Amino acid sequence: MPELPEVEVVRRGLERWVRGRTITAVEVRHPRAIRRHPAGPADFADRLVGRAFGPAHRRGKYLWLPVESTGTSVLGHLGMSGQLLVQPEKAPDEKHLRIRIRFADAPPSAPEAAGTELRFVDQRTFGGLSLHAQVPGEADGLPDVIAHIARDPLDPAFDDAAFHEALRRRRTTVKRALLDQSLISGVGNIYADEALWRAKLHYDRPTATMTRPRSAELLDHVREVMAEALAVGGTSFDSLYVNVNGESGYFARSLDAYGREDEPCRRCGTPIRRRPWMNRSSYYCPRCQRPPVRRALPAPR
Repeated sequence: MPELPEVEVVRRGLERWVRGRTITAVEVRHPRAIRRHPAGPADFADRLVGRAFGPAHRRGKYLWLPVESTGTSVLGHLGMSGQLLVQPEKAPDEKHLRIRIRFADAPPSAPEAAGTELRFVDQRTFGGLSLHAQVPGEADGLPDVIAHIARDPLDPAFDDAAFHEALRRRRTTVKRALLDQSLISGVGNIYADEALWRAKLHYDRPTATMTRPRSAELLDHVREVMAEALAVGGTSFDSLYVNVNGESGYFARSLDAYGREDEPCRRCGTPIRRRPWMNRSSYYCPRCQRPPVRRALPAPR
């Protein structure tokens, strides 16, 4: 699934091409694409037509666009194959086009957007769009259904000290903690493996053994790898992971651990290993990222 860098690339595209535009028509072509909007396609369209989108926001892997003067926001989740594409109105429909949104105008910041529309394309239909009330007092229009999602490590308001304390309290392993979206959002399997490789931490290291300096170092590496991925458009392993203009990212060429089974570690030359992990895989260097020592329990008296 797309992780924070891939979703952030899409958010930036929406900010440029969609923010401030007034909606003239909404066409829902597959009901599953709005299954999280119980009132149905007609209600979804009626509540958007004639309204304008505010600035695009993201928390972790979720995107949203506030609908101006309504107290609501359109929440988007890409799922495994969802794409939000800005296309010319006359462009042929994609095979898996699910939702089309047309606009009356182009934003002042992007006059080249004139004559374009927003399309939600999703081959596997695990993603979707939905309309939700905003959390009261949240200036960015945060949808209430994702209020429980933690801030992500690129958010200026992310609290490093609070993260460390919560990490120690989890009593789990470090990779499980990184993928816990109520603790830290936006980190998925790929970037967890990359950050752990950089920090020389094994994925099964108990969180109770993490000192404050080690937690800080890990966060630094999480931020570094995500910033580097953002700089090249994210990680695209197939044609489904693209920005709003349909362009793929190139960070897959720079991965140090993920997907490199049996290839030499870029640090020490030891072959990278892959192990099954929570219905996924973990990639690590057995020399740089030594597994934790499991101490035997004392024998009962």
